Amino acid sequence: MILIECGTRLASAGYAVFGIDYEGHGRSRGARCYIKKFENIINDCDAFFKSVCAQEEYRDKARFLYGESMGGAVSLLLHKKDPPFWNGAVLVAPMCKISEKVKPHPVVVNILTKIEEIIPKWKIVPTKDVINSAFKDPVKREEIRSNKLIYQDKPRLKTALEMLRTSISLEESLNKVTLPFFVLHGEADTVTDPEVSKALYNQAGSRDKTIKLYPGMWHGLTSGEPDDNIDIVFADIIAWLDKHTSDTTAIVVTPIHFSLNNCGVQKLMTTEMDSSGRKQQQHRSYLCGLKGRRMFHHSAM
Repeated sequence: MILIECGTRLASAGYAVFGIDYEGHGRSRGARCYIKKFENIINDCDAFFKSVCAQEEYRDKARFLYGESMGGAVSLLLHKKDPPFWNGAVLVAPMCKISEKVKPHPVVVNILTKIEEIIPKWKIVPTKDVINSAFKDPVKREEIRSNKLIYQDKPRLKTALEMLRTSISLEESLNKVTLPFFVLHGEADTVTDPEVSKALYNQAGSRDKTIKLYPGMWHGLTSGEPDDNIDIVFADIIAWLDKHTSDTTAIVVTPIHFSLNNCGVQKLMTTEMDSSGRKQQQHRSYLCGLKGRRMFHHSAM
């Protein structure tokens, strides 16, 4: 529901919007909110979004990542996986660094790591009520709470450790972020510390980067604030996107094409130039879909 409303806003501004549910999230299959390997989410998203970009009507269009909270981490890792492919990113309260205020003690992490393969799905990790902390508007908060597709139990052990490892890994490589990005964060956010976004802005290697902090706003900038605040946030997002798509001659889009192998699994091919200026095709396999029944089992950012 949250991302549908977000997508509707961006689509109304003239942008094609695509989202998918992570495995174990939303309408996707799998144990609820169980992340066995964060890399699986990245591979799913990479395959799906590239399958969209390969469609004829989108091949020459600029490509922007959009991620909120954990989706911000997914966006940054998608960029890391294929840096030249994406033209920019909008990151709303991204999970890309563990705040010193909530970082668990190394001894605790060590103990949990030793038992994660024994009880990976155990809902053991204590946490505060994220919905109460993320959504300021009481009406919107109750709408979120009544949505049965949103996981509201304690985080599973393996999931929590995967998110911790991912955040630490991102924190150590923020200087490798090179794409244009706009990071937004509520100054009163207690779910992801605003200092996380400041660190991303200060350490990223991007030459084109923008940060905006919103006084008094919480974690759910696009879905949990009063309507007037949400309007302000989306106006800023759309203005940034408009600015980065207004000059089409300055946008470089990495070519991408589809082919089918003998078993019907779609492959993506990117075209690159070698040192002599000749085109070289690199084949990269992604399970994007089979002939007949579609096999997407994916995730939304």
